[in-house]
Amino acid sequence: MTVSVSNIQERLLLGPGPSPVTDRILQAMARPTLGHLDPQFLAIMDDVNERLRRVYGTTNELTFPVSGTGSAAQEASLANVVEPGDKVIVGINGVFGGRLTEMARRMGAEVVTVEAEWGRIIDPQRMIEAHAAHPEARVLAIVHAETSTGVRQPLKEIGEVLAGSETLFLVDAVTSLGGIPVDVDAHHIDVCYSGTQKCLGVPPGLAPITFSPRAVERIRSRKSPCQSWYLDAALLADYVGAGAQRKYHHTAPINMMYGLHEGLVLLEEEGIEARFRRHAEVGAALQSSLEERGFTLFAQEGHRLPQLTSAALPGGREEGPVRKELLTRFGIEVGGGLGPAAGKIWRVGLMGSGATHESVGRLLAAVDELLG
Repeated sequence: MTVSVSNIQERLLLGPGPSPVTDRILQAMARPTLGHLDPQFLAIMDDVNERLRRVYGTTNELTFPVSGTGSAAQEASLANVVEPGDKVIVGINGVFGGRLTEMARRMGAEVVTVEAEWGRIIDPQRMIEAHAAHPEARVLAIVHAETSTGVRQPLKEIGEVLAGSETLFLVDAVTSLGGIPVDVDAHHIDVCYSGTQKCLGVPPGLAPITFSPRAVERIRSRKSPCQSWYLDAALLADYVGAGAQRKYHHTAPINMMYGLHEGLVLLEEEGIEARFRRHAEVGAALQSSLEERGFTLFAQEGHRLPQLTSAALPGGREEGPVRKELLTRFGIEVGGGLGPAAGKIWRVGLMGSGATHESVGRLLAAVDELLG
C-alpha cells in the first residue's frame, strides 16, 4: 500500500496528548505562509504572547512559545536558569519529574530529589523542608499536572515560601495550561512551561514558556553562557519582542503560530473560567462513570486532574489488548501506563475540544461493548 496522508483515518484522540484539533485551527494553519520577519507575522507573534500571558495568569514580559514541543520548553526552562555546579531540588512522582532530574544533571547541576509514590502528590511540606535543608538551591522544580499519573500537584504553599528566598520556582504545566488554573503570578512561579497539544487543543510543535523578572535577572547575570544556543532566552527575547530591538534568531514555525493564535482566540471566546468549568465537569462525569463500571482510579483522591484520568480496568483485566481493540474497532485512542504503571492503567485525556460529554459517551459505549 502506498503511504499517503490522504489515506489517514480520523481518530477520536482521548489519550494523554495530542488532543483533538478543531476545523477552525486547521483552517488557520492552512493560511498562506509569511516570512518569519514579516510585519504581519510579528504582529501575530506579539498577540500570541499577550494572550499567553492571560491564560498563564501573569504579566511577565518574557512570555512566548518556544519553537518545539513541550520537551523543548522543559529543556529551555532549565538550560536558562541552571549553571554547572548549581544545586537544584526536584520533586518526582512520575515520569516528568524524573525527566527534569535527568535534564538538570546533564546540565551539571547537583540534584536533590524529593520523591513520592506514583499516583500521589508530593506533600508541599516535604518540598518546603527540602528547601530549608538546602537554602542555597538555585532552583526548585516540580510538575503541576503529572501526565504519567493524572495527579494535580498543589503549588500555593511552595510558591509562598520560595518567594521570600533566592531560589527560583520552576513548574511544568504541560498538561495543565488551559485546562485548570496555573496562576503563575499568584503562585510566585518564576519559570513555567507548557505545550500546545494538550488543553490548548492545538497540534504539537510550539511550547509556551514564561519567565518572571527575577528569572530574567538570573539569565542576564549568568557566569557561563546558556548551554543551548537555540533555547537561549537572552537571544530569543530580541526575536519574540521582549528585547530592546527586534532581531532575527531562527525561523519560527509560521503556520503553527497561526494555529496557536486561533486556539487562544477560541479559548477567549469561550472564556477561560468557562473552559476550566467544562474540563472539570466532563472529567468528573468520566471518573464517576468509570468507577460505576468497576474501574479503579489510580490518582490520589482529592488531587485528580479532570483533564487526564488514570484508571485500572475492572477485575485486573490486561489493559493492552482492550486498548488496541478500542483503537482498531472504534477509532478511539487512549493511552497506556508508563513506568511502574505500564500495563496496569489507562490514561484517558479529555482536553481542549475533546473535553465534551459526547466524547465521554462515545468512549463509554465502546468500553461497555468491549468489556461486556
